Amino acid sequence: MDLSNLRPPRGSRHRSRRIGRGEGSGRGGTSGKGHKGQRSRSGGTKGPGFEGGQMPLARRLPKRGFRNRFGRNYAEVNVGRLNDSFEDGSTVDVEALLDAGLISKVQDGVSVLGNGEISKALTVRASRFTKTAIEKIEKAGGKTEKA
Repeated sequence: MDLSNLRPPRGSRHRSRRIGRGEGSGRGGTSGKGHKGQRSRSGGTKGPGFEGGQMPLARRLPKRGFRNRFGRNYAEVNVGRLNDSFEDGSTVDVEALLDAGLISKVQDGVSVLGNGEISKALTVRASRFTKTAIEKIEKAGGKTEKA
C-alpha cells in the first residue's frame, strides 16, 4: 500500500442521488420537492432570523451603546497601592505588579493613577501615567518610565 492507491473503506462513501433525470429514476418530475410553493423553488428558504413575518427578536429589542474597535483596556493601579506594596528604592514593572497581586492580568498595558499618597522613592515602569501620578512619584524622589 502507498499513497497512490489509498481508498476509503468499502461502504463508507455513497454515490449522490441524481434527481430530476427522468421518471425511470424514481426521482424525476418534481424531484422530491412536491408541487409548487416556496420550498420547491431554488433558494426557497428564509434566513435563520426569520420568524414568519413577525418582527424579529433582534429588531424588537433596544440597542444600547457601541464597541470601540480601537479602544484599549489598561490594568489600573493607584499610587497609594504602590506605596503599601513595595520597598523604598525598588523597581516596579508589570511582573512586580502581578507578583504583588495589584493587577490580575495585563490587557493592553498598565496605567498608573494618582489616587492616594506615596512616600517611597520608586522607579515605576508602565504604559501610561496620569499627571498627578507623575507629580506624586517624582515628589517622593522616584522616577517614571514609559514601558
